[in-house]
Amino acid sequence: MQDKVTFEYAIIRVVPKVEREEFFNIGVILFSKRKKFLGMKYFINPEKLDVFSSELDLAEIERYLNGWELICTGEPDGGVIGKMEVSDRFRWLAASKSTIIQCSKTHPGICTNPKETLEGLFESFVL
Repeated sequence: MQDKVTFEYAIIRVVPKVEREEFFNIGVILFSKRKKFLGMKYFINPEKLDVFSSELDLAEIERYLNGWELICTGEPDGGVIGKMEVSDRFRWLAASKSTIIQCSKTHPGICTNPKETLEGLFESFVL
């Protein structure tokens, strides 16, 4: 039997017009301290993005999210933040922002496999 561990997650959102506070979910970021796991998964539906705002550039948003992935994995191209401890990287990514890409408040949970849990949360909240 696998050990159950705590985790935290946040939903990644696109907020096309920050002043209107309208958003839609595009991904999930999940952190488990005991498993030393930090991962994210995202998908942006181009048609949905266009309905919310035809002014946003999908490729630019994906470039930012690719940077987030580099931070998650601790890659050197993740910059100064990518070199931080895994818990600090999660806190930085999940922190409140008033930008087009934002995260929900963090939520706790218990799981045995953070990667599988990330997949399940992604299917529930994004797809």
